[in-house]
Amino acid sequence: MHGKAATCLTIKLTENSVSARVQGAAARCDVEPPMNEWRVPADDVPHTRTWMSWPSRRSVWGRRLAGVQQDIALIARTVAAYEPVIMCAPDETAARAARAACGPGVTVIGSIPTDDLWMRDTCAVFRRDGRGHLDAVSLNFNGWGRKQTHRDDAEVAWGVAEFNGIPISEAGFVGEGGAIETDGDGTVMATESSLVNKNRNCGMSRDEIEGEVLAAYGAEKMIWVPGVRGRDITDDHIDVTSRFAGPGVVMVQVPPDYRNDVWARDAREQFAVLSAATDAKGRRLQVIRVEGPDTVRSRSSAFVDSYLNFHLVNGAVIAAQFGDARKDDAARRTLAEAFPGRQVVQLDVDRLMDGGGGIHCSTMHEPIP
Repeated sequence: MHGKAATCLTIKLTENSVSARVQGAAARCDVEPPMNEWRVPADDVPHTRTWMSWPSRRSVWGRRLAGVQQDIALIARTVAAYEPVIMCAPDETAARAARAACGPGVTVIGSIPTDDLWMRDTCAVFRRDGRGHLDAVSLNFNGWGRKQTHRDDAEVAWGVAEFNGIPISEAGFVGEGGAIETDGDGTVMATESSLVNKNRNCGMSRDEIEGEVLAAYGAEKMIWVPGVRGRDITDDHIDVTSRFAGPGVVMVQVPPDYRNDVWARDAREQFAVLSAATDAKGRRLQVIRVEGPDTVRSRSSAFVDSYLNFHLVNGAVIAAQFGDARKDDAARRTLAEAFPGRQVVQLDVDRLMDGGGGIHCSTMHEPIP
């Protein structure tokens, strides 16, 4: 870990995690090419599988747990129709419940303990070198800036790398997978509110954080948007509002004109910043405007009404719908145009989205090397 970040964050290592890291280091000696060849690919590359995590703690979800479990099972079964899914469960009791809910098409394992379901933020970020090799990087998950204690989740990246038998290293910054979007062609983007934040990267300047993100992702240019600090647990992850649809192409969800809350202002600002930005190749970004829903079924202030928190799988786009027929259909058409050749599947996962995250937040893709 970067020395300046380490002064403000301590990650507890268990004996098992130390063993995994030692094994990973040994594997790197055998297969790792020069670091500048590693790159995190875009989400739309072919996948080996999707990783997920089974929610089981009533201390986290309370009375909402059963509903959230049903939504996670629905996502897992839907993804499994297109590519393999591995669901991590914290113990055998949880594993039995996950198997019963997800069915035989989903592989449930208990060898990688987890605290919660947000696999996008806790899982290893996979990288390829273009020569058939795969490795992983840990973003040093710390409970979204120490807002919650996630001791098992802090070790998930290492467990996934060990499961796959691939090398893993620590990024030089603290963050989460949902905080950073990459086009796989040299450009990444993120909110300043999430990464340039003392609760994650105390003592590091924006330039220092940017350098470490580019090094970890194998990218050449980072586009920053301001974001919203301290209003949700993630400090405003970019994958709720802005997503890459391909090199030089970004999708941004904007709210109805009547909304002027902090999230609406944030979305309009992201749209403006990205509309004026260029990528690592010097291309002016093409920004696709996605209209957010006018109405939703939930009354929760934490509800994530994002069409763009979708998960790409082999042959499909798995996205949310909110019961707003006109806007749901418009979003489906836009996603189909952005990802030609993929079926768009829209799910009602309101109970998950009441918890402050969505389909992308609960999944992590593993690319084919």
